[in-house]
Amino acid sequence: MGGDLAPKQVLDGVSLLLENLPDDVILVLYGDKSSVDLSILSHKSVEVVHTTQVIEMCQHPAKAFQSLTDSSITVGFQHLKQGKIDAFAGAGNTGAMLVGGMYTVKTIPGVIRPAITTMIPKEHGGYGVMLDVGANSDCRPDILLQFGLLGQLYAKFMLNIETPKIGLMNIGEEEEKGNLLTQATHKIMKETDSLNFIGNIEGRDLFNDKADVIVCDGFVGNIILKNTESFFRLLTKRKIKDEFFDRFNYEDYGGSPILGLNKPVIIGHGMSSPVAIQNMIKHAIGLCKSSLIEKIAAEFN
Repeated sequence: MGGDLAPKQVLDGVSLLLENLPDDVILVLYGDKSSVDLSILSHKSVEVVHTTQVIEMCQHPAKAFQSLTDSSITVGFQHLKQGKIDAFAGAGNTGAMLVGGMYTVKTIPGVIRPAITTMIPKEHGGYGVMLDVGANSDCRPDILLQFGLLGQLYAKFMLNIETPKIGLMNIGEEEEKGNLLTQATHKIMKETDSLNFIGNIEGRDLFNDKADVIVCDGFVGNIILKNTESFFRLLTKRKIKDEFFDRFNYEDYGGSPILGLNKPVIIGHGMSSPVAIQNMIKHAIGLCKSSLIEKIAAEFN
């Protein structure tokens, strides 16, 4: 039921996925059962949990999550906590998805704050990852250090980059550049042996190969993310086709993982199309099969 165009776009995305759903995957849908087509209801790999409430995009995340106990987001997270499902993905209220994760499955012991990640297409092929892109507008140096560790593990086990390079987003390459936060973060990142830190990077390095993991606070990261999304929309509106810029399309990766939680959680774009919904679920399946959460937990323990 989550998303600006739900439930139709979500169910259309599910229909696309069911054409090639892996045999070892069961898809559980949370929402109004009467809205689900018979073709989906009767599929051997689909279960539907009927819920009667919806957390709207404009509602206060924490209040809605606590009061709307039969919403698709709330029930889904309860099932994730209870182990009835292995991962939870949704394109609904981002704040409610974040609050839901922290209230139910909680953060991995040792993780100060979870981070929302996004994929960054690289000019010469492949992808990098940037975090945080919206969960934490204000951060401390030790939080940004942990974002680097989380991103390093994601890049290694999800993007198959053996030794990911970690860069700190700043206004200059020199160590003394930036505000008090980035200056202090640079110092502790440089002194952390378990982090393959290559130093500061600038905005112009976003799409080159200088860094595989780009670390920033959620305020900076969200501005960068929205800027790249708007750039892609402008190119599409002007019917400009380019192989590299086509990879800016959020539909290709579907959603953003919240790293640092005890279970895999994916947040989709509110305007997710069926293709984006399909790829968001594939992303969740990939997180499960990579055992990334267990590897993060082992690293932090």
